[in-house]
Amino acid sequence: MIKISDLRMREIINIVDGRRLGMIKDIDINLEEGKIDAIILPGMNGGRFFSFLGKEEEIIVPWHKIKKIGMDVILVEVNNVDNLFNIIK
Repeated sequence: MIKISDLRMREIINIVDGRRLGMIKDIDINLEEGKIDAIILPGMNGGRFFSFLGKEEEIIVPWHKIKKIGMDVILVEVNNVDNLFNIIK
């Protein structure tokens, strides 16, 4: 069993290009199905890129893109990270 607090301590790495995506900021849970839908990471600039406009950037990685949860890292397979960006108000 893995606790959410343990997941948040692991760095996310994309196995497609080796890029470090950061640490988990939040988790999207589907309460109806009782499963995790996605992990949410700060944007590439720490989520501060749009902060002067009152907006925040984040990366949403669908749970099915997670390939391996290790002791120190979580490996994801994302072909185009730019398609995962979400800008929230």
